[in-house]
Amino acid sequence: MFESVLVANRGEIARRIIRTVQRMGLRAVAVYSEADADLPFVKEADEAILLGPANPAQSYLDAEKVLEAARVSGAQAVHPGYGFFSENAAFARAVIEAGLVWVGPSPEAIERMGDKINARNLMEEAGVPVAAGTREPVTDLEKAVAAAAEIGYPVMVKTAGGGGGIGMGVAHDEAGLVKAFETAARAAARFGGGGDAAGREGPAILLERYIGRARHVEVQILGLADGTVVALGERDCSVQRRHQKVVEESPSPGITPELRERMLAAAVRAGEAVGYLGAGTVECLVDADEQDFVFLEMNTRLQVEHPVTELVTGVDLVEQQLRIAAGERTEVPSAVRGHAIEFRVYAEDPKRFFPGPGRIVEWEEPSGEGVRVDSGYAGGNTVTPFYDPLMAKLCVYGETRAEALERAREAVAGFRVEGPKNNLPFCAELLERAEFVDGDYDTGLVARMRA
Repeated sequence: MFESVLVANRGEIARRIIRTVQRMGLRAVAVYSEADADLPFVKEADEAILLGPANPAQSYLDAEKVLEAARVSGAQAVHPGYGFFSENAAFARAVIEAGLVWVGPSPEAIERMGDKINARNLMEEAGVPVAAGTREPVTDLEKAVAAAAEIGYPVMVKTAGGGGGIGMGVAHDEAGLVKAFETAARAAARFGGGGDAAGREGPAILLERYIGRARHVEVQILGLADGTVVALGERDCSVQRRHQKVVEESPSPGITPELRERMLAAAVRAGEAVGYLGAGTVECLVDADEQDFVFLEMNTRLQVEHPVTELVTGVDLVEQQLRIAAGERTEVPSAVRGHAIEFRVYAEDPKRFFPGPGRIVEWEEPSGEGVRVDSGYAGGNTVTPFYDPLMAKLCVYGETRAEALERAREAVAGFRVEGPKNNLPFCAELLERAEFVDGDYDTGLVARMRA
C-alpha cells in the first residue's frame, strides 16, 4: 500500500475521499483553486496545494499543475474522484508514466467505454442487451434522418462522447430530429465530441431507439485485483431533471427479482469484457412496462451516488478503490440489506433548477440514526458560479423503504441552508408525491411535477 494520495478534485467528493484516506492511516494531499481556498476539504487535508485561478482549465483541469503538485508533495497515488480527470485516459496514462499509482481502471478500459458507440458495440458482443441504434457515428443530418427511419421513431439523440445528459434529446419525427441533432452537434463541438476514433470529421452522434416509460437503473461493479468482477446491487436514478440525476435509491423499487438477477449478471459480463479494475458503474434503461433492460453506458469511475450502495452493503467503495489500485486482494461482501436514498442538495432554484450561487449565511446539517451527509461546504463559504452547484448529498438508510422515506422527510426538514438558492423544497415536494412514495415512477417524473 502506498502512503500518500493526491485527491485531484474539489468540494464534496474531495472531502469524502480525504476522510477514507486518513482513516486508513494514509496521507491526504488536496489541490485547490483560488475560489475554493476556504472550503472544508482544503483545511482537512494533510497538505493542500494551490493550483491557480478559479477557471478549471487553469487549475483542476491543468494536468501539468496537478502532476507537479503530486511531485512536490511526495504523493504516490492520484485519486480523481468524479468529473474533471476521472474518465480522461490521457491523464491516467500521464499519472502512470510519472511513476504514480492511478486509482482507477486502465487507460485502455477508459477509452473503450468512453465512446458510447464503441461501448454499446462491445457490450452487444459480450451478450449484454442493447437498444436498436447506430453502430457507427452519425456525422451529418442526412445520415441521421436515414438512421432514424431505419430504427423507427421515437429516437434518442446524444453525443458519442461525454456524459451527464449534456446534449441529449428525444425526436418523435423528422422535424424533431433536426432540432435534436443540432443540439447534440453543438454539445459535441463544445465538449470535444467532434469526429471519432477513425478520424471522421463532424459531430459524432449516436441514435438509439427511445424507451417511453423508462427507469434509469445502474449496477455498481468492482473489478478486483485478482481479475474477479463483482456486482454490489443496483441503484435507481430515475428522478432526473434535464437528463441529470437528482435523487437515487438502492435497491430499485421498480424491478422484479428476476430482472435484478439478469441485470447484475450482465453488469459482471460487461466488466469482464474490458478487464475492468476498480469501481465502475454499468448504466441501463429499464422498460418499466415490459420489465426488460438495455445497456446505456458504463462510467469508469466512482459515481456521485455511490453512498447509497455503501449504506446497503457496508462496503467503503473508496477504500476498495485504494486497495485494488495497490494490488491488494480483497473479499467484498455483495449482499444488500435495507434501503437507502440519496438527495443531491444543489444551489439552484427548486422550480426551474437554474443555478443560484451565493454566500452561505446559515448551514445546519441534519443528523440522527440512518442519516449521512456528504457535504462540500459550511457556513460562511461561498458557492461560486465556476463549478457544478452540488453542495451536499443527503443520504438516509432504513431497514425498509418506508422507514427510509420517513427518515428522509425528517432529514430534509432539518437541513437548513440560507443564502444561496437551494432545491431542498423540491426534495420535500418529491417526498409527498404519490408516484415516488409508491415507487412507481420513471424518468419523466420531474417533468410531470413541473408541467
